[in-house]
This record gives sequence, C-alpha cells and structure tokens, in this order.
Amino acid sequence: MARVFSGVQPTGALHIGNYLGALRQFEAAPGHLYCIVDWHAITEPHDPAQLHRGTLHVASAMIALGLHEESVLFVQSHVPAHVELMWYMTCTGTMGELQRMTQYKAKAKGRRSVSVGLFAYPLLMAADILLYRTEKVPVGEDQRQHVELTRDLAERFNSRFGETFVLPEAVMPPAGARVRSLTKPLEKMSKSDPDPDSKILLLDSPDEIRRKIKKAVTDTGREIRYDPQEKPGISNLLEIQSAFTGEPISKLEEMYAGKTYRELKEQVAEVVVEGLRPLREKMEAIAAHPGEIEGILKEGAEKAAALAEPMLKEVRQKLGFLERLPS
Repeated sequence: MARVFSGVQPTGALHIGNYLGALRQFEAAPGHLYCIVDWHAITEPHDPAQLHRGTLHVASAMIALGLHEESVLFVQSHVPAHVELMWYMTCTGTMGELQRMTQYKAKAKGRRSVSVGLFAYPLLMAADILLYRTEKVPVGEDQRQHVELTRDLAERFNSRFGETFVLPEAVMPPAGARVRSLTKPLEKMSKSDPDPDSKILLLDSPDEIRRKIKKAVTDTGREIRYDPQEKPGISNLLEIQSAFTGEPISKLEEMYAGKTYRELKEQVAEVVVEGLRPLREKMEAIAAHPGEIEGILKEGAEKAAALAEPMLKEVRQKLGFLERLPS
C-alpha cells in the first residue's frame, strides 16, 4: 500500500468545509500518516491558548473518525526530525523558488513585513512529506504547488548526494463539496472568517445549525437551480446537501422544483444536523478526556519518530555529518 501523508493545521474550530473537503476523505489504513501541523500554525501571530485548544480539538475530530486505529496520528512538534530535515531543505532550496509560491505572494501582498516562517514554510512542508518516504499527498489545488516544490527539492538532493528521497505525488481527494461561506457565497468557507454566521462548525448545536442556515444568503429570483455564477447562495446549499446525502445535484434540482427557498433551507439544515450528529457526539465524548487524547498522540509520535529516524540517519550520512553517539 502506498505511503500517504496529510497534515491539518490546528487554527480555529473545524467547520463542515474542513470535514467534507478533507477529513471525511481521509482513510484509516496502514501506511497512512496524519499529522496535526502545529509548527505551520505559528507562521502568523497566534494565541498560545488557542493553539493548545485547537490541537486537542483537531485531534478529537481525527480520533472520532478512527484515524488513529490503523494509521499513525501525531502532532508535528512532537517529532523534532521535521525541523532537522527542514534545515537540510533550507540549504537545498532557493530564495527564488520560495518567492514564486502563490500562497506566499497572496499572504504577503500589501504588507511591509512578514515573518521568515511565512516565507519558508513550504520547506517545512517538504520536510514533513519527504521524512516518511511519502508516495501520495492528498492536497487541494492551493497546495499542489508546494508538492511540486517538494519534488524539485527531492530531485535536487538525489542528484547531488545519491538516490535518497521518494518523489511524492500530489493527489486530489475524491470529490468533496466546495463549501462556500454562508454569508459570502462567492468565497470559500474559512476558519479565519470573523463572522460566526459564515460557517457551520462541527460542534455547533442542532439549533445553531438551523439558525445559521436560515440566515444564509440566497439569491434573487425564486427558482432553485444549480448555477454557481448566477445563484451562488442557492448553489452552495445544494452542494452541501449533495455532499451530506450523496444525492446528485440534478436530482435535488428536480426535488425542489416549485419549492421555496425556505423549504430548501429547512431541508438542508436537517440534513446537516443529522449528518454531523454522530461525529459531534463522538468528539464531545473524546474531548472530555484530554489525557486519553494526549496518550494517543504520544503513541503516534513514537511511531512517527521511529519511521523518521532511518531517513534522517541516511540524510546525515550523505551530507557528511559524523555519526551521532548514542545517548
């Protein structure tokens, strides 16, 4: 089975876009590693208490989905090998490559000063991937460029020092909903959006979910049809229902023929409430026992470190470092 690596940042509370587009697509299987990438979460100013809460929150979701059972689930900062390999990647990559990263340019635009971490984090992402001889990296389109950089760095290192790294392949997860903001349906649903009504959180109560969907922005006219350009609000609600139920959007359009926006919102709300109920209940039960979460993460970190050390040892040897004395 191919080695798969995927990381989730513990920034902000998880919402249905994170669940439908990423978490639900993760497969619990031997050879799969799932990492809570907390080092990536500090490239911008952050609240330490929120980082701590967010790490446990993401872990509770991944445990509720069973990702710790056959896969390796761990926290990035618990495996120091990631930052050691990042330094080797820093000495392999170039300023020009990092300056061409689309996400960096977007985040740095109009700012007089950005952190070195924001500039260099693609090198840490490369280390995350290469450390485990990863073959496949599930990513969204916005992260594909970073996997391409990872391949370039691996090829350059292999060319200079001999065959060492596996060249990873970026893979798009199975089709998931492109969930948009409930208040700004032309934009992606985002953890960083300060408007709480823009997103449905995994831990929202049923009443809160119903209230948010009732307030969701719709479009002019009365017809319920899928048209992301002309009717982005209605299209977003149809995508959400389709993603939770598996019903094709074309069938939903038929079902809602002659129905009102109110009826659509009521039905979508119930679909989301029931779709999230099992996950929410599991997450709440797991979150009540943070010691057990930390135990699972500790065990995962030990497994990840054992997988990482042979790669680091090989890299050190090829770079010419003296062999480390046993501690």
